[in-house]
Amino acid sequence: CGLFCPQNYPLYIRSVPTENELKFHYTVHTSLDVVDEKISAMGKALVDQRELYLGLLYPTEDYKVYGYVTNSKVKFVMVVDSSNTALRDNEIRSVSAASRAPWGAGNNKSIHSPPLPFQMFRKLHNSYTDIMCNPFYNPGDRIHSRAFDTMVNSMMMQVC
Repeated sequence: CGLFCPQNYPLYIRSVPTENELKFHYTVHTSLDVVDEKISAMGKALVDQRELYLGLLYPTEDYKVYGYVTNSKVKFVMVVDSSNTALRDNEIRSVSAASRAPWGAGNNKSIHSPPLPFQMFRKLHNSYTDIMCNPFYNPGDRIHSRAFDTMVNSMMMQVC
């Protein structure tokens, strides 16, 4: 899981397990180029949305990389093991409407829950918002929060 400011420097990076941490950092940082390409391709459509779930950025032999961008251009990147069956591609593809309409807000999808990556990005975004509301946090600084670490760890254990 990685959280990056609009200038692409890391605010928070966490990997589980830690034995391939260098490979993970490389994958996360190279995915930022794909995120920037998708953002520039969206152009003004991005301005109209509050946040943008980018979905699968690219698959590798070992991982699948997902992306999410807020209206303030803060980027969230999630790298998941390719063998993970909890994240099916058809669920990922169906989430394109999720960034435009809230789940269960009067649409016919109210009985269905959003796909897992979208839920995880929403959880990350909500926790990031809590950090931004902290008067002792300086926006742009690296995130050092036990509550945020706990939330990320529990979320990663869900997927691993």
